[in-house]
Amino acid sequence: MFGLEALDLARIQFAFTISFHILFPAITIGLASYLAVLEGLWLKTRDDTYRDLYHFWSKIFAVNFGMGVVSGLVMAYQFGTNWSRFSDFAGSVTGPLLTYEVLTAFFLEAGFLGVMLFGWNRVGRKLHFFATVMVAIGTLISTFWILSSNSWMQTPQGFEIVNGQVIPVDWVAIVFNPSFPYRLAHMATAAFVATAFFVGSSAAWHLLRGRDNPAIRRMLSMAMWMALIVAPIQAVIGDFHGLNTLKHQPAKIAAIEGHWENVGNEPTPLILFGWPDMKEEKTKYAVEIPYLGSLILTHSLDKQVPALKEFPPEDRPNSTIVFWSFRIMVGLGMLMIFTGLWSLWLRKRDRIYQNRAFLYLALWMGPSGLIAILAGWFTTEIGRQPWVVYGLMRTADASSGHSFLQMSITLALFVVVYFSLFGVGIGYMMRLVRKGPKTNEGAEVSHGGPGQKRTPARPLSAADDDAEDTGTSLNKGN
Repeated sequence: MFGLEALDLARIQFAFTISFHILFPAITIGLASYLAVLEGLWLKTRDDTYRDLYHFWSKIFAVNFGMGVVSGLVMAYQFGTNWSRFSDFAGSVTGPLLTYEVLTAFFLEAGFLGVMLFGWNRVGRKLHFFATVMVAIGTLISTFWILSSNSWMQTPQGFEIVNGQVIPVDWVAIVFNPSFPYRLAHMATAAFVATAFFVGSSAAWHLLRGRDNPAIRRMLSMAMWMALIVAPIQAVIGDFHGLNTLKHQPAKIAAIEGHWENVGNEPTPLILFGWPDMKEEKTKYAVEIPYLGSLILTHSLDKQVPALKEFPPEDRPNSTIVFWSFRIMVGLGMLMIFTGLWSLWLRKRDRIYQNRAFLYLALWMGPSGLIAILAGWFTTEIGRQPWVVYGLMRTADASSGHSFLQMSITLALFVVVYFSLFGVGIGYMMRLVRKGPKTNEGAEVSHGGPGQKRTPARPLSAADDDAEDTGTSLNKGN
């Protein structure tokens, strides 16, 4: 069907499930740190706005965390069901790394998550803040181990191959493999940027509908400060990551650039747009800028970038896909930097909360961070092909060898279940976003904290009102 084989369906199934899964941890990482900042600022300033925002985003965090855990379990099972030969070959490395993630990060998060979500009125302020910080640290530790495992598959080292299996000989070299520091920094920063635009989009949505209060304004303000600072940092990290990839995975860079062959000693141009054709071995309709490819990728005006024709056809990644996925990621990154700079310009003129053109941009930029993350992962994973462990094991040799019918049925089931289950979860989470933070303006003000209630601490209690209440509060401007 459509020229696909069982192996193709296995890859599509894994790509589908991991694409769903990665969205939730990305927001979880960012929101956990955001909540720690909000509670820390409330403890320092006693400004109730920070507490109101903490209660609001903690409910969204809880729903997102739950969906992340459920979708993550499926990923672990797929290694044994669809990719058993890979597990047999490299499980002695990837298995312990994923186990370390569970023993350190997941237990840390789970241990303090209950205190964070349900202990606001039951434990002391400092203890509750400590629990929030521990959850935030747990999400980053989880990122550490997951990225270490995946990076080892990109740049493997610290092992020997005995009887067709990988045997670890140096765990420090395995964990801190050559691409790991760059990929860890790139992913963690991407999570912060994605969360910033998610929060900023939520604030813009309320402001465009006339709900203008200190909590909404602070949401937008904090999100845009984060975008202004972190988006350019992410571009710098991406540059270092690209240089590292050029050193260790030159075929991936050639595919990303759609660069097929070097001409004499001429420097490499940058192809802005075009259509890489894998069969004809050329990039059609190419729009090039001379010298810029060499300047960006080698930081010189005379060095050449490796070309796809320097590699055997069977070792070339699919340039058509990674060429465009990379440009989607970079294009969105440039828009993020532009949005941050525009927010600074408006902030200096005291128009950041009133400029409707900017607010619409902030609104539509809401999913931009998540889309950029997906595009980046497609670039990384498809660019590694045809290897599942770079230079050691081909993807074709890693699958379990299920039939086309079996893979078709399971893929169809995954699509139906995922869209049904996570569609409901995402819809519920967006309903919480539409409700906005409860500020209790005009009500008797309590000081909150242990022993005093102001807004519910339970995640699911945020949506106990009818949906019509949201529209009413928005029309009133709260």
